[in-house]
Amino acid sequence: MKNYTITVNGNVYDVTVEEGASTGAPVVAAKAPVAPKAAPAAPAAAPKASGAAGGVKIEAGAAGKVFKIEAKVGQAVKKGDAVIILEAMKMEIPVVAPQDGTVASIDVAVGDPVEAGAVLATLN
Repeated sequence: MKNYTITVNGNVYDVTVEEGASTGAPVVAAKAPVAPKAAPAAPAAAPKASGAAGGVKIEAGAAGKVFKIEAKVGQAVKKGDAVIILEAMKMEIPVVAPQDGTVASIDVAVGDPVEAGAVLATLN
């Protein structure tokens, strides 16, 4: 029997895997989600925009690489508009504005690797 910690869409699960007696196939028993662990501290990236950082953070929901930047500093966005597109495991994952606002800063560049929870941009 082996224990693993797996993160899916920002939710952390403790999982126990044991071999089945008759088939040898793994049997997975997932436990209830556990509190997310803090992302390892990464060196602070210098903001790529000249504007001041806003009060509303737009954070990565998963680890990946910045694939595309959809919004520009000073651009008005609505709740749910894609601001950044991340690439993880050959999937494009939109990171959206959590509320209406104006993009105050874009803190990443295309190609940058990011961890889950990293601040990608801010809104005013």
